[in-house]
Amino acid sequence: MTDCAGFTPTAPLAIEEMDVNYKGFGAINCLVSAIQQRHISNMDEATETEELTRLHPDHVKVTRIVASLFMLVLIIPAIIAETAAYLNQESGPPNGVFIIPVLLIAAFFVLFMPWRRYIHRGFHMSADRIRIVRGYLFRSDTIVPFGRIQHIDVDQGPIQRRYDLATLTVHTAGNHNSTVSLPGLLHEDAIAMREEIRAHIKRDAI
Repeated sequence: MTDCAGFTPTAPLAIEEMDVNYKGFGAINCLVSAIQQRHISNMDEATETEELTRLHPDHVKVTRIVASLFMLVLIIPAIIAETAAYLNQESGPPNGVFIIPVLLIAAFFVLFMPWRRYIHRGFHMSADRIRIVRGYLFRSDTIVPFGRIQHIDVDQGPIQRRYDLATLTVHTAGNHNSTVSLPGLLHEDAIAMREEIRAHIKRDAI
């Protein structure tokens, strides 16, 4: 096994400047390794400087509507319990003991969380890959090279259709992050992105 200590990507990548210990196949291995490390370093620097594109603002409205529908599962029973407590004021709990906590929880998930998720979500599509960033406490930064993509879907739910939004879903080879979704796109933008990725895949296949 060749010792490449002291031979780093920041060193000049010229074989004639290497120490005698790096001659032959060992020199080639170290050179290839250094080039790969430099390429990865350059990709990381480019990723950090990429300006993310935000989702469409109407995505916040769609998320709030969906959250409201889910919160009805808590609000309706709370209203029933509050009504029963009001009718039994002599022996029942005080007014508001059921509905107030539920309304506070609903306000958090319907008003605050959709906006919070929106401002911490974005994407960047370059010539050969798409990067999707989401999350605040648990941040996810996913890069999908076009060469790994097997097929692409553009989906619309009934609420998304009302606001002309869509979700772009890419399916890749492998088990880790094999399906990556990007919601909150204008429908026409999602279609354009899908066709651009397809065109890139066809060019690579030729």
